[in-house]
Amino acid sequence: MQTVCRDCFHEYEQEHDGPCPRCDSPRQVMHEELFDLTMAHIDCDAFYASIEKRDNPALLSKPLIIGGGHRGVVSTACYLARGYGVHSAMPMFKANKLCPDAVVMPPNMKKYAAASKEIREIFDHLTPLVEPLSIDEAFLDLSGTEKLHHARAAASLARAAKEIEQNIGITVSIGLSYNKFLAKMASDMNKPRGFSVVGRAEAPGFLARQPISNMWGVGKVTQAKMKRNGITTIGQLQHMDKHDLMKSYGILGERLYHFSRGEDVRTVSPDSKVKSISNEITLDTDIADFDRLRKLLWPLCEKVSSRLKAKHLAGWTITLKLKTANFRQVSRSLSLDSPTRMAEVIFETGMHLLKPECQGLEYRLIGIGVGNLASEDGADQPDLVDTGKTKKLEAEKAMDKIRGRFGTDKIKKGRNF
Repeated sequence: MQTVCRDCFHEYEQEHDGPCPRCDSPRQVMHEELFDLTMAHIDCDAFYASIEKRDNPALLSKPLIIGGGHRGVVSTACYLARGYGVHSAMPMFKANKLCPDAVVMPPNMKKYAAASKEIREIFDHLTPLVEPLSIDEAFLDLSGTEKLHHARAAASLARAAKEIEQNIGITVSIGLSYNKFLAKMASDMNKPRGFSVVGRAEAPGFLARQPISNMWGVGKVTQAKMKRNGITTIGQLQHMDKHDLMKSYGILGERLYHFSRGEDVRTVSPDSKVKSISNEITLDTDIADFDRLRKLLWPLCEKVSSRLKAKHLAGWTITLKLKTANFRQVSRSLSLDSPTRMAEVIFETGMHLLKPECQGLEYRLIGIGVGNLASEDGADQPDLVDTGKTKKLEAEKAMDKIRGRFGTDKIKKGRNF
């Protein structure tokens, strides 16, 4: 059995389970195809909560929920809190009922982004083929790196996991396989601090035993539809015709057909571009009044604008997102004559989209986003007709210069107050 020690990274073969012959560690990764697999998915364990526990050891033995507000949702729950049934995206009022003794903290995205950047640097030393999925997970293709690191992919991944644990202070779980779909599925199998492997020979049998809910990309609505059609396991899909699946589930049906058979031809795309930048807030109470919603919209526009400017991007399309009290989502978009990155333009467009929706409906969430992104070059050109707009943009540019020198909190617009 091909084996890698997760503590000293020794590569060897052995017939039976046992400690590492070099360092006596019991933490081994064993698999018949281990040395031939190079596609990995790495996922940080309860990322936000782990960062907070790292920075405050008094939280280590306590259930911790990152979220906040009675109307908000759980961003992350530590594994102690998960033991009570708390999970990501759960409404906070429900999480508080399940785990009333939990410590609840608001997310600190600046801190988490800094840790994510450190982790990404470790990934980049492993391979140039890194595709981030979010702030705390990524695909890595380590094919061709054996000579560079004088180690097979499994050993290099084990070394990276230990480096993250020692230098950054959090743990990760690793999935290793021969394609992206199975690598991601493997990373969820043995969290936290897991290292799971799915090889070619075992893939069909392994998948056949999995519930349909474990298939990446199948959401609750599709799960419900499949259940109505009598499909509850991935194994059932293995006996279905591709055209029948596509007839019932559209393009997703083709993916279901191939994924259920362990087939995935997607490659790691390190240059995946950001498609949109947005920000939203869940309200403590439902709001129908336009003026109250407008006041909440401005700081969201500032945050989106700040992120666009930091990435040197601008966007052609502004999208307003609303969610009604009964959870129906409303989305309204408007394409501009020229791309923008300015908070004033985003806000004015957002208000234009918001006003027609304020006809008595109460909303529990409001958000704003900028899509169809491009380089900031040529964005926000002076308006020769609307000179008032030009003055507002010049004022915002002047404020940006002050913030760049003295900090983001040194100057604010009157509508912030």
